[in-house]
Amino acid sequence: MTRAPEPERQPDYLSRILTARVYDVAIESALDPAPLLSARLRARVLLKREDQQPVFSFKLRGAYNKMSGLSPETLARGVVAASAGNHAQGVALAAARLHCQATIVMPVTTPRIKVNAVAARGARVVLHGESYDDAYRHAAALATDSGATFIHPYDDPDIIAGQGTIAMEILLRHPQPITAVFVPVGGGGLLGGVAAYIKRVRPEIKVIGVEPVDAASMHAALEAGAPVRLKHVNLFADGVAVKQAGTETFRLAALYADEIVTVTTDEICAAIKDVFEDTRSVLEPAGALSVAGLKAFAAREKSSPVHSLIAVTTGANMNFDRLRFVAERAEIGEHRETLFAATIPETPGSFKTFCRLLGPRLVTEFNYRYAGPPDAQVFVGLQVASLEEAASLFHSIESAGIRVLDLAGNELAKQHLRHLSGGRAPHVNHERLFRFEFPERPGALMRFLDQLSPNWNISLFHYRNNGADYGRVLTGIQVPPEDHESFNQFLSNLNFPYTEETQNPAARLFLA
Repeated sequence: MTRAPEPERQPDYLSRILTARVYDVAIESALDPAPLLSARLRARVLLKREDQQPVFSFKLRGAYNKMSGLSPETLARGVVAASAGNHAQGVALAAARLHCQATIVMPVTTPRIKVNAVAARGARVVLHGESYDDAYRHAAALATDSGATFIHPYDDPDIIAGQGTIAMEILLRHPQPITAVFVPVGGGGLLGGVAAYIKRVRPEIKVIGVEPVDAASMHAALEAGAPVRLKHVNLFADGVAVKQAGTETFRLAALYADEIVTVTTDEICAAIKDVFEDTRSVLEPAGALSVAGLKAFAAREKSSPVHSLIAVTTGANMNFDRLRFVAERAEIGEHRETLFAATIPETPGSFKTFCRLLGPRLVTEFNYRYAGPPDAQVFVGLQVASLEEAASLFHSIESAGIRVLDLAGNELAKQHLRHLSGGRAPHVNHERLFRFEFPERPGALMRFLDQLSPNWNISLFHYRNNGADYGRVLTGIQVPPEDHESFNQFLSNLNFPYTEETQNPAARLFLA
């Protein structure tokens, strides 16, 4: 009689997590309150601060748990990993502690701060491919050729169990009621480990994964009922830019995750700012995903009773240069800045009339260039309190006969057009260019415009609030030669520091 094969036993993640070896290298990270965010959301928000780990990311937990279980003979052959950065640092740290050689394959798009950090821990770095998937295939080939052990970043029970120790710490530190725990999702190892533990110990707590809307591989897998391969993923949140969820991580997500929330790039940027305001720490985009998802959930459930909401902040390996983009987009993501285009008559006084319609709001950007009759296009950034306030403002402006086009959700406008407004104006005569500075206060731009004489036409206007104490304006003013003396007198009475740029070579090249 032939015995039927035994059904394959699934890993016991509760046992694996409770016995995981992570604390040789990891700390029990803090569970910090976020008082400013809590006040805004009217819910108790806590941050599980995995960005405070020795490699500024949670990834060392799973890497060390996996590698510490390898035999000395296996370790002697070395390990290979593929990573966009944080798993790489975890493997490199574990290899240094366990005295084995690590080779890390990273996409060429990996932030330099992560590449340098991996190399500084003694690992050999190989840059290959444009995405994690390219690096993964190359790393797997290197492991096969060399006999080294491939350390998967997420689809391995030991990796998953190591990451699951985060959930164990959360529940030990916070035995009070918890509504939901929010977890960033790339391949799904963290989500799988956290969900498997929480649903065994306190199943009433929601476990919610968070993905970028343009890199949502786990969301796509759960929709399809199996892992599916995305054709393209956005690389802004490079730590979760994975085209296909893992097999085991998908199984765990399907079993235990309550839902997947997707968020936009602007919402991620807003979350980075939120965490900075509460902690003075700067998260990387993937590290702030959970906070963005928590905010989306809180907005959706604002009429329901909510206990504590906990976001796992998974990493702080941020390229400094990326902060420019984050700062630019954070206010839009929080709906505290709106961008729009307005069509105004190309007649003297219409520009100032339009500015008065904006009221005392803080202007964040103004781009205007004379284009000739009958109409002029103005690009405006404005600080608002909410989407509702922006909609009310647009209605007021349109009631005055000025057409408005909302650009807050227009990627072309946000990425490019705001920097391209302007150019040469062949119909502009007698134009003089000036840079002005004035104290940056709400209403300061309008006060500046009030002091400009209506005798001369404004042919160019560019202003961008960059967070400094002084606002900086570039403006073109049409001044006939016979008015130069009176115009110069006007400048001296203006009481604003200024520099004339009419003969600036750059201005003559691009604006004259």
